[in-house]
Amino acid sequence: MWWLIAAVGLGIPLVVTAMPEFGMFAVGAVAGAVTAALGGGTVPQILVFAAVSVALIAVVRPIANRHRSQSPRLASGVDALKGRTATVVERIDAGAGGRIKLAGEIWSARALESGRIYEPGQEVDVVEIDGATAVVI
Repeated sequence: MWWLIAAVGLGIPLVVTAMPEFGMFAVGAVAGAVTAALGGGTVPQILVFAAVSVALIAVVRPIANRHRSQSPRLASGVDALKGRTATVVERIDAGAGGRIKLAGEIWSARALESGRIYEPGQEVDVVEIDGATAVVI
């Protein structure tokens, strides 16, 4: 019974502080309660509590940190346009630039390489967005 009270007691700071370590200790306390219910003595209960808590912290915490440090995979705004394919609608040359149809909209565009010329109808890839101009290859 004391293990279940400890599990609830450890669950409260988990909810209040959002620190997942408290949840891992609470699971360890539940494991200690299961050991007690199966007839284990005090020493095995404490060992199971410690082993389960440490194992969860050692395994789950690095996985959570790795997921937390990853950048979001969903790109939005101009970042979502990088790498997309567009169609040239007005000649893109070194002097004046041109226009492309990108994501259903007409954008001004310039070539990444200054000597390249793209004719209407050609497919180009957007490398970056510089202000309101798409840089293409």
